[in-house]
Amino acid sequence: LTNNKSSKTLVLLYKKHNKTRMHRDHRLILAFLPLLAHNVEGFFVNPAATANGMRTPTIHFAESSEDYVEPPEASEDDFTSDSIVLNGDSEAVMFEAEEADAPYDVETVDDEPVKEEPVVPSMSADEAIMKLLQMGASTGRGEFATVAQKDQATEWIEAIEMANPTPEPSKKTSLMNGRWELLYSSTQLFRSSPFFMAGRAVCSTPEQAKQYDWFCDMHRAALAVSTIGQVRQVVSDTRLVSEFEVKVGAVPFLNDFTPFSYSGGLPVTVEGAIVSSADITPTADGEAWELLMDTVEIKGSNIPGLRRVLDEGLKLESRDLGSFLEENLSEYDNPRPIFRTTYLSETLRISRDQDGKVFVYGKLSDDTEPSDYSTVEADLGFLKLLGGFNDAVTKFYI
Repeated sequence: LTNNKSSKTLVLLYKKHNKTRMHRDHRLILAFLPLLAHNVEGFFVNPAATANGMRTPTIHFAESSEDYVEPPEASEDDFTSDSIVLNGDSEAVMFEAEEADAPYDVETVDDEPVKEEPVVPSMSADEAIMKLLQMGASTGRGEFATVAQKDQATEWIEAIEMANPTPEPSKKTSLMNGRWELLYSSTQLFRSSPFFMAGRAVCSTPEQAKQYDWFCDMHRAALAVSTIGQVRQVVSDTRLVSEFEVKVGAVPFLNDFTPFSYSGGLPVTVEGAIVSSADITPTADGEAWELLMDTVEIKGSNIPGLRRVLDEGLKLESRDLGSFLEENLSEYDNPRPIFRTTYLSETLRISRDQDGKVFVYGKLSDDTEPSDYSTVEADLGFLKLLGGFNDAVTKFYI
């Protein structure tokens, strides 16, 4: 780097073909050029100038309009590839020099891979986990989180993932197996179900994926009167069972059907659990499962009559339907979504679907048996309502 006071000339030397680099990073020099040109009228570049046998760009600064001279005409041969030309009195110009022997003021280095500095998280994994759990508790597992809150949660999740203590987590059945409760999600809670992950996997284009996201959002909006209860995954060696419990008012808007006014409906609810099952196979890298959807069924319904039909085995045989379509439609393949685990400990698991949507689970136990809903009464909750009324008001006991 030279600076000639008489001509206000700045010469940049940069050459990469012979593994040569400047003592000072050329980007740093270019960053300072606007400061160097602050008190001058303008500058021009002479691409044909040479220094030490090496063709280099020469940047001339003129202190006034009288000092400014027109640059010499240059042909396209004077410029090498990757040249960038920026005009103006506070801009920088950079060219890539042609091959030549390295001048004395640069050093030749071996062709070593550039080592990236490790990213240091702004907080410890334990601190990030605590903050994430607090946000999950205060935002309905993320369902009511604002965009800003979700962005903050993403930063915490990435800090946690960087501290993942378990390599190849999908192969660690001793840690994976058990009952996992959903604590936070960056998307709709029901998308933790393999049924909805399989639906997403059917989408073959970004546009279809975007439409599927919209459908899921509208699906939740249409069921806004419902309350989502526990959402869990029960994992065994080769099986994943998703249990999604939901409640909805059984008799809303009572005043529309009676001569007296009443705010709301009767305190009875329709309850049930949407249970979807899939086979799981660890991927070769041990970081994910490949899911093969099997069945979807409703368990623990408290609707009289319907409960009996459901308990007798009524279910959606998704895999059989997919196999039928595979046999009859050449362009159709049974979807096998990838469900990746990015953090796994004895108590916490973070997983992502194929789009990177996040699901954070807390481990309840090592039990691998799906929930038993046979004890749920099929009475729309009337027995519970009457029992509570008697305990609180009539206090009549036999």
